Amino acid sequence: MKILICGSLAYDTIMVFPDQFKNHILADKIHKLSVAFLVPEMRREFGGTAGNIAYNLQLLEGQPQIMATTGDDFAPYEAWLNQHHIDTQHIKAIAGTYTAQAFITTDMDDNQITAFHPGAMQYAHTNSVNEAKDIALAIIAPDGRDAMFQHAKECHEAGIPFMFDPGQGLPMFNGEELMHFIEMADYLAVNDYESQVIQDKTGLSLEQLAAKVKALIVTLGSEGSHIYADGQRHDIPCVKADKVVDPTGCGDAYRAGLLYGIVRGWDWKACGRLASTMGAIKIASRGGQNHQPSRAEIENIYSHALVQDALKEDPSLGQATH
Repeated sequence: MKILICGSLAYDTIMVFPDQFKNHILADKIHKLSVAFLVPEMRREFGGTAGNIAYNLQLLEGQPQIMATTGDDFAPYEAWLNQHHIDTQHIKAIAGTYTAQAFITTDMDDNQITAFHPGAMQYAHTNSVNEAKDIALAIIAPDGRDAMFQHAKECHEAGIPFMFDPGQGLPMFNGEELMHFIEMADYLAVNDYESQVIQDKTGLSLEQLAAKVKALIVTLGSEGSHIYADGQRHDIPCVKADKVVDPTGCGDAYRAGLLYGIVRGWDWKACGRLASTMGAIKIASRGGQNHQPSRAEIENIYSHALVQDALKEDPSLGQATH
């Protein structure tokens, strides 16, 4: 049941500016911008799509294997992965580079200024899916452009079913290239904005795209998600979170739940509910890898969500218990 996760590993440095950017940027001087923001609050998080998905899969005991490239500064992240018993054998160090990282400054209006350095991620194509053995399922998540093409092709040629998750890498590909990915993939996962971009680039409707894969998954934020499969649309409601703290990494947590269910042959309603459960757990904590529920706690939240779904579909079930 090993699941190969091809994607990025990155450090996210998040800073908070206790004011508003607009108070310090002069509109008539935008052409020669030179500003500095004092940021008393700062934290550094472990992130990247591959790291976040793997972390959540490990919470589910789902046997994730990360395929990614990192730089000379990877030691703290590697120690974190080892601490959580996440397989790192397919993580390759690229000498003389930094691990990919984002520097994010947020003001009091939740506006953000982000700088992203890809670093070692630009060499992700030096990894090969063929080096991974006994893989039951894979995901091609945002990574270096060449790596995403290569790893999708290698999965397809090796007969490894995979999910294509273009995410923030979507702008790198034109319509023809996206169609090439989709025709090789078994599953396509996007958010509602990305689904519209793919429709615009390919000229295909959601139903037409869904017909090309075993399932098309579209996440809708607080409105839940839709899973298009077997000629029908499964509407998956959100699982209520204990509190809403930070949406960073929620999509990755959702995908971990999907992958776990798919590799075990669950039906789409069950897959979607576990995915939503993982997203709800994640959103209650800051960063992409700071939530620490036990397997039993995840099962309890998931089971409760299924019961609530059943009661909504048939209220008489609740009456029968009294």
